[in-house]
Amino acid sequence: MNIGIDLGGTNIAAAVVDENGAIIKRAGMATNRDGGAKGVTDGLLGICDALLEGGDVPSSIGLGIPGAVNSQTGEVVFAPNLPISGVNIIQELQKKYKCPIHIGNDANCAALGEVIAGGAKGAKDVVLITLGTGLGGGIISGGRLYTGRTGAAGELGHMVIIVGGRECGCGRKGCWERYASASGISRTANEFMSTHSGSLLWELCGGIPEKVNGRQIFEAFRAGDRAALLTVEQYIEHLAAGLVNIINILEPELFCIGGGISNEWDSFAAPLRVAVDAERFTRFSSEMRQTEIVRAELGNDAGIIGAALLGDSG
Repeated sequence: MNIGIDLGGTNIAAAVVDENGAIIKRAGMATNRDGGAKGVTDGLLGICDALLEGGDVPSSIGLGIPGAVNSQTGEVVFAPNLPISGVNIIQELQKKYKCPIHIGNDANCAALGEVIAGGAKGAKDVVLITLGTGLGGGIISGGRLYTGRTGAAGELGHMVIIVGGRECGCGRKGCWERYASASGISRTANEFMSTHSGSLLWELCGGIPEKVNGRQIFEAFRAGDRAALLTVEQYIEHLAAGLVNIINILEPELFCIGGGISNEWDSFAAPLRVAVDAERFTRFSSEMRQTEIVRAELGNDAGIIGAALLGDSG
């Protein structure tokens, strides 16, 4: 049996997964960040125990971690929201479990999961992006994860689309993440709300612009609110800019889009495709099969499934 673990800043989700990507048994618990590195690793051990019965030994354990990891050594290079930077997670778990243990970036794991059992099933060249609080990315090339020299490739959200733009947590300015993530669209909405005092968004967020979220923005958008319409229009431009850059560099078969913002797929997918088609380098060719843009299907399960089968992806 393969165990896949999605380690989040707030919660740990895990499951036993078969070789086809089907989930057999689940477990979940809070991430004990306040307990430091030991608290987090104890949680990982505990959730594995919860999935094992009668002294079962897992065939492998895979972990998706939100940050930069060295998948070869097992070290977490940098995890901005967890106290495990510099910790060798593989060594910690192998003190108890004598089986192959693999780690990967959480977005890379999600990309692998979607290729195995989700919206990109069967495709060989795929780029996944997750539109959550940040913007995560994962690259599948030739059916295998592309992780770069040390395992840190795929940080697509930290491509600059506006030089000198909004300050990013990575230290750069104008990163794609600061415009195309859930927090990015909220920031854009704040800017338009400042010049539209009668916007429905003010009512939906209780008069506190910092609390406006993606769900409220798209609710107001569907109601025809001017500030929300401008916000979504600009959001699509920002999202398309990054997609076109990546298509021009990699030209994958599929772009698979997940994360919280993808819940609004019906509101933005069609104009997004139009915007991308108008800008991609290959737009003048009627002969070439263009990169398709599809919605991810597995939700939070993508990272678990991908993590469980990391050992088969190298």
